[in-house]
Amino acid sequence: MLRSPRSYLCNFLGTVYKNSSRENLMEVLKQDGLDKLCWIAAREQWQPQETNESFRIYQDALLQSDLTLCPVGVNTECYRIYEACSYGSVPVVEDVMTPGKCGNSSIYHSAPLQLLKTMGAPFIFIKNWEELPAVLEKEKNMSLQEKIQRRKKLIEWYRHFKAQMRHKFINILENSFLPNAKGG
Repeated sequence: MLRSPRSYLCNFLGTVYKNSSRENLMEVLKQDGLDKLCWIAAREQWQPQETNESFRIYQDALLQSDLTLCPVGVNTECYRIYEACSYGSVPVVEDVMTPGKCGNSSIYHSAPLQLLKTMGAPFIFIKNWEELPAVLEKEKNMSLQEKIQRRKKLIEWYRHFKAQMRHKFINILENSFLPNAKGG
């Protein structure tokens, strides 16, 4: 599906928590009628187990959408970002710090998503969902060829990102558990 037109500009399948930016996202989508251009399946209660059917629906949404909306939850970063990458659906990431523990370190205090930014993630970062209508307007004006090139770039970036993370992880393990193995 890299080269085919996709049916939806964007998708969001997830839980909308009370008093969260996810509520703001839903309002922005509805007020501008953008929910008609996007695959939206919001729920009020988090469900701990995916069924085969719900997982298939989620995969279809990623495959059929040019963009995946990634609002913050408890933490800024979530699995949705990486799942979108694997399907060539560009993450639209809410770039704000949450009260959770991810991204809040002594080095990068209140600077979320530093690893992704440092690695040059080809994402769309926004500070507020009020920016979404302009993002989607730009998306509507992109040619299929531009979208195909962007998908290829995203998937290649993600492949490289996973390889880099695997390499760093193995190095940490080797240095922690086999400190003398490198020299001998």
